[in-house]
Order: sequence, then C-alpha cells, then structure tokens
Amino acid sequence: MAVYVNNLTINSGETFSQPLTILDTSGEVLNLTGYAASSAVRKHAASTSKTAEFTVGITSAAEGSITLSLGSTITSDIKNGRYVYDVLLISNANIKSIAVEGMVLVRTGITS
Repeated sequence: MAVYVNNLTINSGETFSQPLTILDTSGEVLNLTGYAASSAVRKHAASTSKTAEFTVGITSAAEGSITLSLGSTITSDIKNGRYVYDVLLISNANIKSIAVEGMVLVRTGITS
C-alpha cells in the first residue's frame, strides 16, 4: 500500500468532512472490502495523547473511497495550531498499515 501525504485544514466550530481515495503501491485504487480504518489527530508524532479521532467511513470499498469527518462540537474543542494525523487500515487478516498521513491546520473563524 502506498502512503501518501494529504494536508488538511479544519475550521474550528465547523463540521469537517474530507473524502480520500486509497491507492496501492502501483498507484491503483485499493479495494477496501474487509478492511477497517481508524484515524487520529495528535499535536506531534511522538505525542501519546490524541487531540481528536476522525470518524472514518468506508464510502465505497471497491473504489477505495473513505471519508474522514469530525462534528462541529469536536472541532470547537481543538485549539488553533498545527497537528499531525494518519489513517490506519486493518485488513481482515489483521495486517495494519498506514495509508495516509499529513499535517492538520486548525484555525478559528472570526464570524460566529
């Protein structure tokens, strides 16, 4: 599986949703049938505490499509700044691999 970088921007207090397509090492769409996925946001890679956990929905297993999402109450609780995240896939054979990683910029809006 190819690990690719996808940086995200989250506006505090807004509902966040980001579709992604997972690719294998040859650049082809990875069929996610039988996979589970999880994703966490942390202040830095060595941090032992999670800032937030994305809800990861497999929207089309055959097309390798997932969606990361956070509700507005969760994004409201994240302080402004830069964070890191990744997406962990777990196959039905319990093989774990990171498919996506990147930076997360959280910013506060000025209009409420």
